[in-house]
Amino acid sequence: MNLSRGYLLVLVGALTYLSWQLVSPFVQYVLGAVLIAFILYPLQRRLEERVSPTVAAFALVLLAVVVFIFPFALVLGLFADDAVTLLQEADAESLQLTTIENLLESEFGITVDIASRVMDSAEQLGTAILERSAEWFGALTHALVGLGLALFLLYYFLKDGDDLIAWLREVTPLPDDVQDDLYNELEEVLWAVLAGHVLIAVGQGFIAGLGLFATGIPNAAFWTFVMVVLALIPLIGAFLVWGPAVAYLFLSGEPILAIALGVYSTIIVGVSDDYLRPIVVDRYAELNPAVIILGVLGGVYAFGIMGVFFGPVVLGGALAIVGVVNEHYDRLGDGTGT
Repeated sequence: MNLSRGYLLVLVGALTYLSWQLVSPFVQYVLGAVLIAFILYPLQRRLEERVSPTVAAFALVLLAVVVFIFPFALVLGLFADDAVTLLQEADAESLQLTTIENLLESEFGITVDIASRVMDSAEQLGTAILERSAEWFGALTHALVGLGLALFLLYYFLKDGDDLIAWLREVTPLPDDVQDDLYNELEEVLWAVLAGHVLIAVGQGFIAGLGLFATGIPNAAFWTFVMVVLALIPLIGAFLVWGPAVAYLFLSGEPILAIALGVYSTIIVGVSDDYLRPIVVDRYAELNPAVIILGVLGGVYAFGIMGVFFGPVVLGGALAIVGVVNEHYDRLGDGTGT
């Protein structure tokens, strides 16, 4: 390696590191913009046949706000409202703390005032929140700036998506047919995660949530949100919520509603998980449930909330790339690729 090439490589490495330092504070929002742009890009191409790329991209950004961001904010608001209500209603009588205290004293000789302990903990928590109000304000400001950045990036991903893809193909040192196989495999994996797991999980959560609302389960919006999150993880799913809800109805003296909720959730949610999910996943790519579980859990640690989507994509993409390498490695090694 001569001095000029070494200098260029060092310069590229340094600037790449500095660029990452600039991007990393907003990586969640960048990934979110990439995800939404991937979903809307086919629609962008169709709109560009009738209007300019600028108008099409601006219209799709507005659509993204209405379809993706506004509903998410609304659901998050309902979740927070139900969570607050749940905490406010969790008094000593509703939680039967007196019964628990008497049981501890009679069986183990332990005298404890659970309600007072809980109230003291709540006061300490409230004090801690007030003391860190500046940090909360900073986090809110960061979220608003990140949201604006995501919308800005989404606009340019849609408007200049063709140029970006052309640039990636140009700088990637692989033959065109290998790049075609690689990008097709990655696209199939991403659609498999989105259509086969995320959309079905959201559908499962909301369908099961309708059962909670219909049977009068308290704080149904809160538990619906929890079921959506749990349904993203295979083999766990929404049963961890609607199962105890069935037991709650039985214990509350509503056996008919309990049976109705159990049958409804088993049939509707079970059918979508056992039949619809494999059909959709096989339509795009075959992803083992172990890949999904590891990708979701590890992705949350690595990327935050966006790791729910990108964690399985990273693992599935790694498997896809191994397949592409195995198919083309010998030809590339011989230098015959063009």
